[in-house]
Amino acid sequence: MARVETSSSRPYHLVIFGASGFTGQFVVEEVARTASEGPKGSLKWAVAGRSKQKLEKVLEQAAGALSKPELRAEVDIIVADVGEPDSLAAMCKQAVIVLNCVGPYRFYGEPVVKACVENGAHHIDISGEPQFLEGMQLNYSSQAAEKGVYIIGSCGFDSIPADMGVLYTRDQFKGTLTAVESFLTVSAGAEGGCIHDGTWQSAIYGFADSQKLQNLRRKFNHKPLPTVGTKLKRRGALFYCNELQQYSVPFMGSDPSVVKRTQRFLTEECQATPVQYGAYAGIGGIGNIIKMLFAGMMFLFLVKFSFGRNLLIKYPEFFSFGMFSKAGPTRKQMEASSFQFTFYGEGYTEEQDTSQEKPSAKIRTRVQGPEAGYVATPIAMVQAALTLLNEAAALPKKGGVYTPGAAFAKTTLVDRLNKHGFCEHLLICITGRKGKNLDL
Repeated sequence: MARVETSSSRPYHLVIFGASGFTGQFVVEEVARTASEGPKGSLKWAVAGRSKQKLEKVLEQAAGALSKPELRAEVDIIVADVGEPDSLAAMCKQAVIVLNCVGPYRFYGEPVVKACVENGAHHIDISGEPQFLEGMQLNYSSQAAEKGVYIIGSCGFDSIPADMGVLYTRDQFKGTLTAVESFLTVSAGAEGGCIHDGTWQSAIYGFADSQKLQNLRRKFNHKPLPTVGTKLKRRGALFYCNELQQYSVPFMGSDPSVVKRTQRFLTEECQATPVQYGAYAGIGGIGNIIKMLFAGMMFLFLVKFSFGRNLLIKYPEFFSFGMFSKAGPTRKQMEASSFQFTFYGEGYTEEQDTSQEKPSAKIRTRVQGPEAGYVATPIAMVQAALTLLNEAAALPKKGGVYTPGAAFAKTTLVDRLNKHGFCEHLLICITGRKGKNLDL
């Protein structure tokens, strides 16, 4: 079972590393907001980063935003730098869990994971970078298991809504769920919305290194997961989605790889039936298609060359048509934004013979929540940490590198999220007669 107690030598339940970054500021505020949900109703926590002065400003801003002037005196500051291993080791020795907000993770993530494993701190990140996430599994899972350390990746909008949403759909289904497709839509208010360019940079380097990801995956030597039921067909690169009533594209984030890793763990370690998964996102009408095609062609051309990547990084607003910016969204934009995942699943009823028939039962569920990047992500990250602290006995028996679904499948994380602005609910579940398919 995970070690989650504080001690005189390990005084903090949580240390937020990278607290002075754009996302880190909002994680700090979310921890301050939910401190009463810690073990025995309290939470001991600190902020960490390279600059003590910047961290003081973060606490000052959080104190003002939450009307909690005591934060400036009560929350300790730890100076630590990714480039200084000794400072990372000192930080990790003081923490039960490190909340790592320093990205892009492909450049700055591994030293923090290494320090956590070597010094007995659990690690939670909000990475949406498959190369980093799968690389940490390959390189550190055995060592983390030996140390009893839990390294849990992608605990933000990437990819808790998708990963836990598939598990929620499975749990609501009366029978054997075999396949799920998710459809993401994002809404903004009158002032629009955007994403901080840190995510843009992660995407640039991710596309540039796509061949390295394929080489990394070969090292796992995984056998293909068995296909149960009808094989899920991949939809086109651009298609009109009847479910959303708008044009859609395959979702380019980490959700498909994270969900697949979860399904592999549950199949191999828990003897569960693997669920096939396809992820898509709505992009709207013809005007948005033209913008996306133009931006996509420029992106795919420039990302191949060093000078092109530098241009993309220097001018995110221009090349993304305002979707990404160096300033990030305003608080007013965040308050008016939201996301919604709808999951369409199919599977076998309890009466069906899975070896002889096609799946005939269908289900539709929905996960919705506040602005994805800087409201939903801090909520998801902090609730993942609180779940680890409060429900250690429900986690996998040994440490290792896990996806959210693998780590939290048997916990109350979904219920916790529902109490903090997320909403996961069953829309409809139709059980067909033997051999008869039904449409939702």
